Amino acid sequence: MDTKTAGWVTDVRLTPPSLDDNTADTDRLKKALARHIGVDDVIADPVSLRDLPRNLKQWGYRCRCAYFKNGGCFHLIDVQNPENPNPFAGIAVDLGTTRVVMEMINLADGASIVQHAFDNPQGEIGPDILERVHFADTPGGLIKLHRLIVDAINGRIGRMCEEAGIPRSRVCLMAVAGNTAMTHLFANLDPHGIIREPYIPAANTFGAIRSSSLGIEMGLNGRVFVFPNVGSYFGGDLIAGAVHAGFHESEKISLLVDVGTNAEVLLGNREWLVACAGAAGPALEGGVSEIGMTAGPGVIDTVSIDPETKTFHIGTIEEMPPLGICGSGMIDLAAALFLSGMLDIRGRLVPGACGARYGEKDGVGHVVLVSQENSATGEELVISQVDIDSLIRSKAAMYTILETILGYVGIDFSDIGVFYVAGTFGSFIKPRSAISIGMIPDLPEKTYQSLGNSSLKGAVRLLSERAVMDHIDSVRDRITYLELNVNQDFMNRFSAAKFLPHTDRSRFPSVQAG
Repeated sequence: MDTKTAGWVTDVRLTPPSLDDNTADTDRLKKALARHIGVDDVIADPVSLRDLPRNLKQWGYRCRCAYFKNGGCFHLIDVQNPENPNPFAGIAVDLGTTRVVMEMINLADGASIVQHAFDNPQGEIGPDILERVHFADTPGGLIKLHRLIVDAINGRIGRMCEEAGIPRSRVCLMAVAGNTAMTHLFANLDPHGIIREPYIPAANTFGAIRSSSLGIEMGLNGRVFVFPNVGSYFGGDLIAGAVHAGFHESEKISLLVDVGTNAEVLLGNREWLVACAGAAGPALEGGVSEIGMTAGPGVIDTVSIDPETKTFHIGTIEEMPPLGICGSGMIDLAAALFLSGMLDIRGRLVPGACGARYGEKDGVGHVVLVSQENSATGEELVISQVDIDSLIRSKAAMYTILETILGYVGIDFSDIGVFYVAGTFGSFIKPRSAISIGMIPDLPEKTYQSLGNSSLKGAVRLLSERAVMDHIDSVRDRITYLELNVNQDFMNRFSAAKFLPHTDRSRFPSVQAG
């Protein structure tokens, strides 16, 4: 592997000192490492290398170095015996509002060692960012939120090290990708301005922070890199996703959509980037319906309906008895209802077409998805007209966000080479269903690619490939942010998109409704 593009660990052989070469041990190592990795200089903290003279003699002036780049400078993090079987490890963190995922990798070769996931403990304060930011304004609130997430991460580091058989002292790097509010709470920065006009974060760039200053328990001289944000509503998780998708490398125009609390969109290539975010997330995550749930065992993720017999075919994650429905399942259901004639173009249930599955409660129509006897909850699982209306608004918002950002740039959907869908939502969504209800454009299905957890993968890539560091700021600095809240064109387009699949059926030639 090219030493200029490899990861953050390298073996170095030094010239032993002599009367003709009395260079100090730390300086000798710095020069050798800089020469080996092809840079002008390396910064080292002599205090953290107090045992270096004795160690170098014992190791025959050979050593394994872990280093990192911060602010344009390379920093020596740790030095170990090249014969030591314990690798230098790094931990990538997807710092989600609801869920946190951590992956430990071998910094020498990028190999995955172990992965853990857990619910964000800040959920005890409030399930959404708004509640947490308000709580941070109360006396002691910010430090409590900070400690909740840092203590949870420290606990997982310990468990991961124990599982991998690696001393905690060998964990020397961490890369953290999260939305703007989450990174503020992680770094113990006041998030007050994020949710208030003019929506100004305390910081957008963090660099590589000493782990001890954050309370992260890892190697003595460890560094924690926090992916930079673009602004209040476009965070480092999207920058990590863009790096993972290769926006900085590709000539073709690509589109990246990540659905969470908001739908966040990035459009462009290595020459230019435009981003925007809009409120299209909750219903698409299955978070609005009474039976809506995030993806997990027993959650309905696929639905199809025989157009002739109107028989429902339900699929659940891990084939467990159904207990709720996630966003991809809702999209599947809406598409199946529409294509079978059970929903009209306005998104209204058609009682006659729904047959015995149709019912009403308090004057609101609903369709029975799973009978009482087949449900894991012991109760019928139903989708109401209110649930469907919410989904229609979300799908209309999603399509309008995409349409508006392309219109801003002056290109058509046909100009998109790759359409990336990120996150858990992207892992389960079926493009054909999303096209059928007019949520995403009617493009060849091969255009759509699921990125999975692109935030985590971007953080892993940073820890695996040194060259990625040089692209992060260039990606961030090239982004033009489009504000949708003051865009009148967005509202006009939104009204037209609240039909199935759209008021302009010519936009969806492949969709044939029942």
